[in-house]
Amino acid sequence: MHKLRSGMDNLAACHRIATVPRMPRVRRPALSQPPILASQVTASRYFFLEQHGPPRAPLALLYGGFEQCRPDFLVRRDGFPCAVLEFVASGRGRVTINGVSVSVRAGSVFFYDRTARVEIEADATNPMAKYFLSLDGRAIAARLRRNGIPRNGIAHVAFFAEVQEVLESLLREGARTRATRSAVCAALFEVLLLKLRELTHLDPPTREGSEAAFLRCKSAIDAQPQTFMRLEDISRAVGLGPSQLTRLFRRFQGTSPYHYLLHRKMALAAERLMQPNCLVKEAAEHVGFSDPYHFSRCFKQVHGISPQQLRRSATSS
Repeated sequence: MHKLRSGMDNLAACHRIATVPRMPRVRRPALSQPPILASQVTASRYFFLEQHGPPRAPLALLYGGFEQCRPDFLVRRDGFPCAVLEFVASGRGRVTINGVSVSVRAGSVFFYDRTARVEIEADATNPMAKYFLSLDGRAIAARLRRNGIPRNGIAHVAFFAEVQEVLESLLREGARTRATRSAVCAALFEVLLLKLRELTHLDPPTREGSEAAFLRCKSAIDAQPQTFMRLEDISRAVGLGPSQLTRLFRRFQGTSPYHYLLHRKMALAAERLMQPNCLVKEAAEHVGFSDPYHFSRCFKQVHGISPQQLRRSATSS
């Protein structure tokens, strides 16, 4: 029992948050099929927040997600039901807003409002992966402009892995079913704005330093841990040799890249197992394990309790 309680304490410690003010929320009919979601993607993750509160609040975060674009990704839209902030995490593409076309790459941030004519196209040889946040409220454009992002325009941030870390936290917290998730997402969005203000005004490094390279690799694992199974998979994705990748993680994380990957996988699996009616086999497959017995051994190695014990504690609470 002590071991079970210790394991659960370790899980809970990863998600402690400070008390923060709630972001105003907007009252409108729920979107059965949000019009921003694209079909030309090979992988995606989304979250949707409750949409209640005073109409036309100064700023409200509605929903968001991550999309790995296909080589043929092409979206053309003339006007939107909400404003959208997008961030390119990897790859390349081209964005045209109201007739102005700009190439985008990792670290590019672009914002368009309800009235904008927008075309977003992936580079067929190096399709981009991107995050987006759908926003509403009368103060959106002004808030973003004060934080370095022009209305219906594009900016580029230095050390973009720091922005990606905040967006990953937003996706993770937005996907939870806890009562505090809207407040947590509101706080994380404020952190995102501060990061954009800080990093859009810095000159990007002319040569990637060791810490920037580590953050880029760490963010790649954080974004899609379920797609990596071996060190070589990570190495190919980030364009660094296995030895160099290992040295970076030993220096800045104090562990190996595979060890970090395994812990990220098991954290995702634990979140999955806390959901009602989730089977151990389903959680294993969600993080890339085809053998549930091997998954269970890895889970207990990381968390100190078995997946079955976690499921029992979740259902009994």
